[in-house]
Amino acid sequence: MDVKNAVSKAKAYLMELFAEDGVADIRLEEVEHDERDESWNITLGFLRHREAPANMSALVASLDALASRRRVYRVVRVRERDGAVVSVKHRDLAADAA
Repeated sequence: MDVKNAVSKAKAYLMELFAEDGVADIRLEEVEHDERDESWNITLGFLRHREAPANMSALVASLDALASRRRVYRVVRVRERDGAVVSVKHRDLAADAA
């Protein structure tokens, strides 16, 4: 499996897994090939937002939606031999910078 196929699998899996969370703007951040595990570690960034309560006015709901959108990062591990996604882990960029 080449890197483009692995990234495609990771993006599709992420969109399906987080479909109810309003995932948008998925971007590739990093790719690493792990020769020991024969897998790809693919870091994807995307926007998530929570749904506004039903009793909010349209203007307040749209402002709340803008404020609640945030970019989050996940590392998707794709097994090279069969393209199976074997894990999805949270990636904390603030912890990486420290």
